[in-house]
Amino acid sequence: MNGKLKLLEKNLIKNILVLEGGYNEEHEISISTAQEVKKAIKELNYHLESILVNPINFHDKIKKYKNIDVCFNCLHGPYGEDGTIQKILSDNKLKYTHSGIRASKDAFNKHLTKLIINKTQVNYLKSFDFTKEKINKNYFIECFKNTGPFILKPTSSGSSFGVKIFSSITDVEFFFNNFHDEIIIYKNHDHFMIEPYINSRELTVGIIEENGISKPIEVTEILSNNNIFDYEAKYTKGFSKHILPASIPSKIYNKCLLNAKVVHDTLGCKGVSRSDFLYDENNDKLFFLEINTQPGLTPLSLVPEQLEFRNINFTILIDKLIHSSL
Repeated sequence: MNGKLKLLEKNLIKNILVLEGGYNEEHEISISTAQEVKKAIKELNYHLESILVNPINFHDKIKKYKNIDVCFNCLHGPYGEDGTIQKILSDNKLKYTHSGIRASKDAFNKHLTKLIINKTQVNYLKSFDFTKEKINKNYFIECFKNTGPFILKPTSSGSSFGVKIFSSITDVEFFFNNFHDEIIIYKNHDHFMIEPYINSRELTVGIIEENGISKPIEVTEILSNNNIFDYEAKYTKGFSKHILPASIPSKIYNKCLLNAKVVHDTLGCKGVSRSDFLYDENNDKLFFLEINTQPGLTPLSLVPEQLEFRNINFTILIDKLIHSSL
């Protein structure tokens, strides 16, 4: 019976439209993800089309695609990951992979994510949210006096884009002495957050769904050549090393797996996600950092690597994501 059901589902899906690009800070990563996804879709013998997504005209462009069974969302960052494109696809009665409108919007906003998981057992670093107008020297010096070393990041962005460490008052002064050059990277961002900076180990857990049930894959420790696992370290070969499975106490390992599932389920995520954690080894404390509802599927990405470790074929993952959209 199950075999017949799967065959019927397979027959229901013929035409896949891959969404790639996005013309944001993660445009090139999206293109790389799409390349891998398209290879898998071809292996699965679906009819494949793709569209280079531009937020300026996508709303009109998508109306031309009438016979698409599933849109495979390969976008990362603003517009493709924050609930915007999900709403457009829903309004056009098109099915799509990954999380829905609400979960995408909530997960993309790091501050909102923390508010939503506040009543769960998941521990996280306390932070505060503010607008660009508050980015001034006096405010940052006051933050440093109250918090100690801290991290500045856009509230809504992916791939650790724009993350900056302030380890001392000197770092604050340098930032504002070079303010014009420093602030330009945030030209498309209006909301920011500050978190305490702790000397910790960086961990990440992928989640996949099978028959609507979320399952953690593995825990990877990330050793970055940079101070943090930032955009450069994530997507430049040789800038980071992945330890899989992470060599950490079993109590922390299991807590990572459980917490990643709790965050995924609490936010209502779908298909696949990846949650990042900080392990404060000195105090034996684990902190949830953020969740990614559109984790990269590039050759350097963490989720495919975890799947391979568990002997789960990448093409099978893509097929699972396609069917999870039904």
